[in-house]
Amino acid sequence: MNYDLIELAKRCPDLAITVRLADLVEANRGLIEETKRELAQSLEASKPETYLTREKVMEMLEVSPTTLWRWEKCGYLIPISIGSKRRYRQGRAELHPGT
Repeated sequence: MNYDLIELAKRCPDLAITVRLADLVEANRGLIEETKRELAQSLEASKPETYLTREKVMEMLEVSPTTLWRWEKCGYLIPISIGSKRRYRQGRAELHPGT
């Protein structure tokens, strides 16, 4: 029989059992993966967003103003407006659904 040891521990925390080493290793791997996912989500949520100027984006991508304008019109890059200024989110791919 296969039992989910983590689920069993949650349901019956005072239960004493004999566990196969392979099951214990599998349970530990599951805990490690779950912890890694939770930590990654936590870090991603706490990371502040960075907004880049048009000039910085052109420099980073090594493109001309015309190319940047064309990419905006095609939906490859989607700028956001902050007041009267246009900025680009760094590290987030915001692509047109057709790409």
